[in-house]
Amino acid sequence: MLVTLKRQILRKVRLELENERGYIYIYLCTRCFKEVQEEEKSQMVSNVFSSVASNYDLMNDLMSVGLHRLWKDRLVSKLSPFPGMKHLDVAGGTGDIAFRILETVNSIRSRALQDPCYDPLQEETEIYVCDINPNMLNVGRKRAIERGLGKDKSLIWVEGNAEALTFQDNSMDGYTIAFGIRNVTHIEKVLDEAHRVLKRGGRFLCLELSHVEVPLVAGDRESYQYLVESIRRFPNQEKFASMIADAGFRKVEYENLVGGVVAIHSGLKL
Repeated sequence: MLVTLKRQILRKVRLELENERGYIYIYLCTRCFKEVQEEEKSQMVSNVFSSVASNYDLMNDLMSVGLHRLWKDRLVSKLSPFPGMKHLDVAGGTGDIAFRILETVNSIRSRALQDPCYDPLQEETEIYVCDINPNMLNVGRKRAIERGLGKDKSLIWVEGNAEALTFQDNSMDGYTIAFGIRNVTHIEKVLDEAHRVLKRGGRFLCLELSHVEVPLVAGDRESYQYLVESIRRFPNQEKFASMIADAGFRKVEYENLVGGVVAIHSGLKL
């Protein structure tokens, strides 16, 4: 049943993509790709994600066999969230990363409240979820309500382009982007913007599918072909790390997960 559902969702996305033509491959969700002209790419990404927004998280579960949850947990662990932080999660529409960050902050805060010297009024945690697609943001808002998160206005939902952020310079303690940077037209612009909005000492973290270092066996040939092609088009781990450094980040490093199926890249603004 799960395999059938997986193929049905995959087919839905694929039909959307087959109506487009052009010259740049994009990565959609966790597997799908298609060529589009550069000037059409942003609009196409928005259109396709509008059509799959309600199934996006289910698709991630099916495509990764649920492993994306562990990868995202690892990303947030490396971020080391703290109460009072100002954080920006880009391409985070459905809230998966933002919820993890806020839940971590709330857990730290709950333990700290046991200390009689602790003053919670000194903290104003703000987690901004930025996405180019309003439908994805709407799904995220609904999920936040269902989870009882963000009632204190610590979650702020913003429609915006990763290549031209509206946030002020040096305003964020952290920046994350998970499975989103493949969808942008100009990776360099996204990295430049990330560096601009981060404070000194701020951390950049990116979770993305990467070049595999060990052979894989795929039970679904169709989705595996999508995966191979999307990986081939994206910079390998070393090249992407170099691009992050070129944007001005220091102490750039990456961690391969599952033999390099995915990688977490990080850097500091010093």
